[in-house]
Amino acid sequence: MTTESLRTATPSAAELDAADRLGAYRDRFVGSDDPSVLAYLDGNSLGRPPRSLPEKYAAFIRDQWGGRLIRGWDESWLELPLLLGDRIGRETLGAAPGQTVVADSTTVSLYKLVRTALELNAGRTEIVIDSGNFPTDRFVVEGIAHETGASIRWVHADPASGVTAADLEPVLGPDTAVVLLSHIAYRSGYVADIAGITALAHSHGALVVWDLCHSVGSVPIELDAWDVDFATGCTYKYLNGGPGSPAFLYVKTSLIGEARQPIWGWMGDHAPFDMADGYRPAESIRRFISGTPPVLGMLAMSEMLDLIAEVGIAAVREKSLQLTDYAIALYDERLAPLGVELSTPRDHAVRGSHVTFDHPAFRDMMGVLWNRGIIPDFRAPSGIRIGLSPLSTSFAEVEITIDAVQGLLTGVATEA
Repeated sequence: MTTESLRTATPSAAELDAADRLGAYRDRFVGSDDPSVLAYLDGNSLGRPPRSLPEKYAAFIRDQWGGRLIRGWDESWLELPLLLGDRIGRETLGAAPGQTVVADSTTVSLYKLVRTALELNAGRTEIVIDSGNFPTDRFVVEGIAHETGASIRWVHADPASGVTAADLEPVLGPDTAVVLLSHIAYRSGYVADIAGITALAHSHGALVVWDLCHSVGSVPIELDAWDVDFATGCTYKYLNGGPGSPAFLYVKTSLIGEARQPIWGWMGDHAPFDMADGYRPAESIRRFISGTPPVLGMLAMSEMLDLIAEVGIAAVREKSLQLTDYAIALYDERLAPLGVELSTPRDHAVRGSHVTFDHPAFRDMMGVLWNRGIIPDFRAPSGIRIGLSPLSTSFAEVEITIDAVQGLLTGVATEA
């Protein structure tokens, strides 16, 4: 098949954008009409702010912080981590109320959950994690092992995909206390089989912590149905909470009563305003809160949750797959002949909402692309990762990016 026939077979970005029933949602985000940014394909690292946010923040500062002052804590702010946690659970996690709370960063949440799992599985001494996991996950586990004397069992999976049950089985045993894995591999976009892997770990008596950073808000998740023990994820990617917005963590209902997280704080006490001499954890998921809730950092994600509720996570997933399908079709047509490697699965069932291409020239190419207003991501050693945030990304942005990469690889100046 010739390049020309492939080009004819692939729909144009204009055709796809015209047929996109979610295309109008792009106008709901700040910067979608900024002429200096031709293509923003890094929404899986930092989502665009919803256009409703400036007024929401202004109203909060004027009416709540400025108007209610300290009274705001009693009136709503103290409950916000639980209320927002339930919303995240309902709209994106498949989690019943009372199991999800918003607090801290993903790093701190991972620490809390892995330490909690170790204590719940007292007598077992091994933590299982894959060598291709995000550095934060690996570093947290290494720190916990150093702190507690636990051992680490490493899973070495295919870097072009991610961890499967077959990869995990050989390292599980009677000493396995907890398994920490990512739902979607941060580099390849591979979607792990949460239900199957969790069931396998449980059959060996282990607990499982799932990192949902690259899946929450982009793919359907069913934590309750999948019998997940613990999970956490950030909110500044597909939940558009803004830089540094707090993470969420999930604990299965049946574990909350016996779970004792390691960072005891005033806000997680059963009666914080009693100012008691000794710590007694709250009976609810509140026991996983340690410090003062970051109220300002919670405001933005509530706007994105409104949009997800309006659209439905199934429609978000459908658009995500259409975008990634288009990126791969353009890769086949324009980048594969230039020696670029596709490092993301083609199969819908195991592909998330980002696509990674590898080529030795890509590291030096990133600065040129950013200067042109074309903003993908880079993942070492040689990957350009394009994050396709379904409600704020157009098909035109995908084509602009692929064409620019093609032009730079061939030495042809691409008109944006």
